[in-house]
Amino acid sequence: MSGIERHLDFINSFTKKGKKIENLDRIKRLLKAIGDPQEHLQFVHITGTNGKGSMAQMFNEILVDAGYKTGLFTSPYLIEYNDRMRINGGNISDRELAEISSEVKSVVTSLENYDEFSQFEITQAIAFLYFMRHNCDIVVLETGVGGQLDSTNVIQKPLVSVIGSIALDHTEILGDTVEKIAFQKAGIIKSHCPCVLSAGNDMGAVRVVREKAMECESQLVIPNLYLCRAEKWDIFGCKFCYKGEDYELSMGGLHQISNALSVIEASKFIAEKFPLTLQNVRNGLRKAKVFARIELLSEKPLTILDGSHNPDGMKALAKVLEGIDKEPKIAIIGMIKGKDSADAIKQLVPFVDEFVCVDGYYALENSKEELAQIVTNAGGKARISSLLAEDTLEKIMQENRDGVNLVCGSLFLASRIKSIQLKKQSSD
Repeated sequence: MSGIERHLDFINSFTKKGKKIENLDRIKRLLKAIGDPQEHLQFVHITGTNGKGSMAQMFNEILVDAGYKTGLFTSPYLIEYNDRMRINGGNISDRELAEISSEVKSVVTSLENYDEFSQFEITQAIAFLYFMRHNCDIVVLETGVGGQLDSTNVIQKPLVSVIGSIALDHTEILGDTVEKIAFQKAGIIKSHCPCVLSAGNDMGAVRVVREKAMECESQLVIPNLYLCRAEKWDIFGCKFCYKGEDYELSMGGLHQISNALSVIEASKFIAEKFPLTLQNVRNGLRKAKVFARIELLSEKPLTILDGSHNPDGMKALAKVLEGIDKEPKIAIIGMIKGKDSADAIKQLVPFVDEFVCVDGYYALENSKEELAQIVTNAGGKARISSLLAEDTLEKIMQENRDGVNLVCGSLFLASRIKSIQLKKQSSD
């Protein structure tokens, strides 16, 4: 077993959620034991039901373009574990991951009840040490789930807190109403630290966030959609004008404009400490691309990879499909149990001619048969593939060369497809 495999086994020996938490004492205890590296770092803190990964990448590109050494912490990992912690776009190396993991392991195993920690907390500790030791100017920090009780919320004074779209997801953890979820997301707002909330949120969610901002005496900014004019949006990107300035995105979908507006407004607060130019912002928005967010796998045949898995994310995907004048549209889909599968699938049904159900490649997956029944009950046409997802995609792409082919329903499924594609490209 290699060094990196041994240390990944250590990380994976912890459960995904750890012991149920009611406060942040556990992560504080862990970080204190390794020297509180977060106290030596500056953060942009991002949460939201959807959009936080896209916004994180936009911030990253803007800050790198401006010449700052920028750390980026995201979840879950997409292709390999190392891509959860990056500096200026490069993943942590296997060597350094093994070295820091070894240090964290020696500290963690000396703590009382250390088996109560989660994989996320252990990963966060490794990342914070990594960013501190490389003297990152600034770290773009994406929450895991929620906000108030998310272990990333241990940071004290972010340059700005950013809250994206708020919708029903992880209801078993965050609550069963938009207001309850908004309360958890708003938990990242800190006293006298500015906050940006994405435009277009449910008014109940806006009210909850406003109340939290007032309580914290935090300046709250919500982008003004009336000052934005979308000039173009499709799977290839977007062009828009906001407050008299023109911007361009390489990521497809109208929803990315909303994400970009939040980033533009938040960048003004960042610039108070880390100077940014308008051109830095423009360049960063244009350069930003995120895996499995309306990702174009092929133009001929037109093939899209998307990791959306909840109703809000699927609604954004449906809006993109609605604007594509090609038929038929065939979706290869695999989903995870615990997600609101039926409501999510209902968003796509009007724009997908046929759903081909495959395994979701995760311990809690919906079976293909169960998923096909969910699609049928939602009013869609479904069939079950007897092939692996990657072989199903290859077959569909050969058969449907003039229509649209889509892989969707799970980031885990998207990750599998992307990993196999990258392996093929490297062997060609």
